[in-house]
Amino acid sequence: MNSFAKITAQGSYVPEQIMDNHDFENIVDTSDEWIQQRTGIVERRITKEDEYTSDISYKAVLDLQEKYQVDLSDVDMIVNATLTADYKTPSVASYVQAKLELENAGAIDINAACAGFTYGLNIANGLITSGQNKKVLVIGAETLSKITDYKDRGTCILFGDGAGAFLVEYSEDETSFVASDAGSDGKKGHNLYCSELSEAMFDEALENPGFIVQNGRGVYKWAVGNVPRIIEQTLNKANYTKEDLDWFVPHSANARMIESICDKSGIARDKALKSLEYYGNTSSATIPLAIDLAVKENKIKKGDLVLLVGFGGGLAYASTLIKWTL
Repeated sequence: MNSFAKITAQGSYVPEQIMDNHDFENIVDTSDEWIQQRTGIVERRITKEDEYTSDISYKAVLDLQEKYQVDLSDVDMIVNATLTADYKTPSVASYVQAKLELENAGAIDINAACAGFTYGLNIANGLITSGQNKKVLVIGAETLSKITDYKDRGTCILFGDGAGAFLVEYSEDETSFVASDAGSDGKKGHNLYCSELSEAMFDEALENPGFIVQNGRGVYKWAVGNVPRIIEQTLNKANYTKEDLDWFVPHSANARMIESICDKSGIARDKALKSLEYYGNTSSATIPLAIDLAVKENKIKKGDLVLLVGFGGGLAYASTLIKWTL
């Protein structure tokens, strides 16, 4: 008997509070025009002081459940991708499991930063096709506002909060997953980190403990130099070309970065789905949020070939080539 993994539902949640570019003009030396020109971001959503990653993860799942009227009572695994967990332990996934009252579900968090959601999907595919699980919730959720230094002009304008969720189920006759790839360039990890440690982990002393620290130029250079190769490797595994793609969903870090990646890869810019314009960089949530927006706008159709590529802190990356089955 064949064992395939199929995406059967998707949902999202973003906080109500909006922080637009003009708000930053009163905080740091910047302007709406400067931010839009360099990043493509107009606004981002910010969680309340008492609203945490487990809360928005749960709400994304409720949105999924309501939109597709799916039964979640037999979910047997929750994979939650995040770098902003409520606590070091228990996991965010465990809190979601409790809120959903799923007594028979396993629960794990994974931290691959902006690549987390694509890693999560690949893990779900492996769990299901191996026969270990039959119904997996994959969530990408971040409350980055809680680890953003709003005095640091280079980072504070970028980040927002949000969550997206997919339901992946066992199927005997249809799969969503075509090919995948993953890797990391850990030697360049110092270009993007957040630490509460007092000692140095990398070759240089840690800066601004407790907040995101990013070398924007370093990350940009790495992404534009490596993501086109990742795209080609993933497509080659399934004997597809970039011309076969209906949609390309990169991590929504920066609009200018995405344009450069598309140009270097030979992918039309209008095939790139993004979530950054009104949500900012939400790390592991950018890809599911971009897909959610495209579904709402009736862009993605059943049978479309869609390439997801997450990349970021690590510097880690993961890609997933899928056939859209909704």
